[in-house]
Amino acid sequence: MNGPASATVALATRGVSKSFGSLAVSQNIEIALPQGARYALIGPNGAGKTTLINLMTGMLKPDAGAILLNGEDITPLEPQERVRRGLTRTFQINQLFPNLTALEAVTLAVAERQRFSGNWWRLLPAYKDAIAEADAILQALRFGRDRDRPTRELPYGRQRLLEIALALATQPKVLLLDEPAAGVPKDESAELFAAISALPADITVLFIEHDMDLVFRFATRIIVLVAGAVLTEGTPAEIGADPRVREVYLGGGRHG
Repeated sequence: MNGPASATVALATRGVSKSFGSLAVSQNIEIALPQGARYALIGPNGAGKTTLINLMTGMLKPDAGAILLNGEDITPLEPQERVRRGLTRTFQINQLFPNLTALEAVTLAVAERQRFSGNWWRLLPAYKDAIAEADAILQALRFGRDRDRPTRELPYGRQRLLEIALALATQPKVLLLDEPAAGVPKDESAELFAAISALPADITVLFIEHDMDLVFRFATRIIVLVAGAVLTEGTPAEIGADPRVREVYLGGGRHG
């Protein structure tokens, strides 16, 4: 099952395969994410979900196949060049910027995109536009009340939301989120996914998530990986009704 044929494809894989020795971790993967889609990537542990994200972002090179961004083959490109062209994944900011405030961290990400991050500390007053852009990103994510708090002091759910703010500072066309709610308390994860749902409609989102309630609530379509291969793709209703999915992943339960 595929997405609407008339939609512009933002990110696609064509026959992507990857092995580590005799272990095939990605097998002839063919997916196409329409512009503005909200897709979930699910599957049991060891299915190859993070490996696929790493292949898309250039952290790993496929043994065969191609990655296409807006129809352009980006397979040979390094990760940073893919970011410049609009393919971004979240950053582990709680490790990178523990002493920066949220506003400083996002301003730094904007400065990096504009390639003046090397001297932004000394010349900060000259970069009012970067600060204003960072503030606008944080306000859009309802982060205003925490913008001046050091990252290390933020609740974990807010740190994960700040990762998304940092990713948005790169002006992505496609945003890849690898378990954005991992470790986030239940009462914060719904807020996090509400912010993801409210991202600009022209940004394509693919997220990995193990919490099926979040998946079925926020994804418009779901891709199921099993043993490095795509088992099926469909709407939440189609995936919830598929006996193969219930057997290998949903434990026989049913989600609407």
